[in-house]
Amino acid sequence: MTLHPVLHWFRQDLRLGDNPALSAAIATGRPVIPLFVLDERTPGRWAPGGASRWWLHQSLAALAESLQKLGVPLVLRRGRATDVLLGLAQETGADTVFWTRCYEPHAARLETELAATLPRHGIECRRFGGNLLHEPEAIATADDQPFRVFTPFWRACSRRPEPKAPLPPPERMPRVPDPPRSERLEDWRLLPVPDWAGGLRGSWTPGEAGAGARLAAFIDGALARYGRQRNRMDLAATSKLSPHLHHGEISPRQCWHAVSGAMASGPAPTGAEAFLRELGWREFSYHLLHHFPTLPEQPFRPEFQDFPWLKDQAALARWQHGRTGYPIVDAAMRELWHTGWMHNRARMVTASFLIKDLLAPWQDGEAWFWDTLVDADLANNAASWQWVAGCGADAAPYFRIFNPVLQGRKFDPKGDHVRRWLPELARLPTPDLHAPWQASALTLSEAGVRLGEDYPHPMVEHADARRRALAAYDQIRRSG
Repeated sequence: MTLHPVLHWFRQDLRLGDNPALSAAIATGRPVIPLFVLDERTPGRWAPGGASRWWLHQSLAALAESLQKLGVPLVLRRGRATDVLLGLAQETGADTVFWTRCYEPHAARLETELAATLPRHGIECRRFGGNLLHEPEAIATADDQPFRVFTPFWRACSRRPEPKAPLPPPERMPRVPDPPRSERLEDWRLLPVPDWAGGLRGSWTPGEAGAGARLAAFIDGALARYGRQRNRMDLAATSKLSPHLHHGEISPRQCWHAVSGAMASGPAPTGAEAFLRELGWREFSYHLLHHFPTLPEQPFRPEFQDFPWLKDQAALARWQHGRTGYPIVDAAMRELWHTGWMHNRARMVTASFLIKDLLAPWQDGEAWFWDTLVDADLANNAASWQWVAGCGADAAPYFRIFNPVLQGRKFDPKGDHVRRWLPELARLPTPDLHAPWQASALTLSEAGVRLGEDYPHPMVEHADARRRALAAYDQIRRSG
């Protein structure tokens, strides 16, 4: 008796371990055809940016290698996902498609389309969770409404049973005798031309093995001090797991149980609790995106529709390229361009500067981060930019405006972060490093710094910019 094969459609679950959809496909006992579809028809303006495309290429190569060790090739197809899945099922005789749920609006629409289309052709759809600790519908207020504030949301999550233990990676996977044709990854042109990705290659190891190594190194190293040092930009005190989580090379359950185990057996309870709370913020961002799908484009608080933003493309370009004249901002922006990543505290400081010192629309910053971050994630990116702008759920009040000089002195106290990314300022004494315009002419000369030539004067005077931002906020507050 010939067994019909099944398809496992990889999406943002580019891993073998703790992959419920893949495990269920294997548990059928039928041959499994692993598939990844490059659907460039979706998602419109939120198509993956350059850094994400680079990461996707590396991650798919790593996944293909892992599957090959099990004797199963990864099938790559490009096209409209519905057409590809239907066509491959008919080509191979597969009668079931397994996949892991995604939560972006375009992804949810696609899943609805598949659920309506494939069964008409005799193909069963089986969708699984796996990329969140709790499905968005599972967490609700007492009157069955979505949460809009993080603390009660996280409290509700904490009342639920602990996430199930992660599933082990498969030891074997039945394969079809004659695997279907696959496209070549190199032909998809996900890598940048010309090649600007040297900094990315030097900073990251995409793939499931790289994710596991990153988690292990974090637990053995920075976890114990994470609670007290995670805001320091000059220290390696964060996990840097965000791109691995976004691409599904590691699951939040794997992170949760590994860190919880360290908390139970080691000297790091404070750091572990702080890290698990950060996983909670990731959950909250997806909760918001699921229930409020316009979050990436529209302010959560509607009164901000009338905010008097300034449309200054020259100012935006100076911010994008780290030429604002504020060292802590510029160092972060240059690190982003080189490595595809930015420290979370730096993200808040740079976002506050763009939105409040320059009065640029938060969507402009969101779009730049989307294109340049290796962890560009629609839910986290949108929720975080709205948080800083003061127009989101559980947002920081608009009048919370970060002072970039004070933030630099507090979270890069010796100036190591600035010196690394702004070598033109490296010889300045530490007291002057975060505000070089305040240094004496002699100090600047001895450090070889010519303001306005080697390094720009500040774009704006922060105190004046702060007053302007507060006046703009007061304008919409009064009109509302």
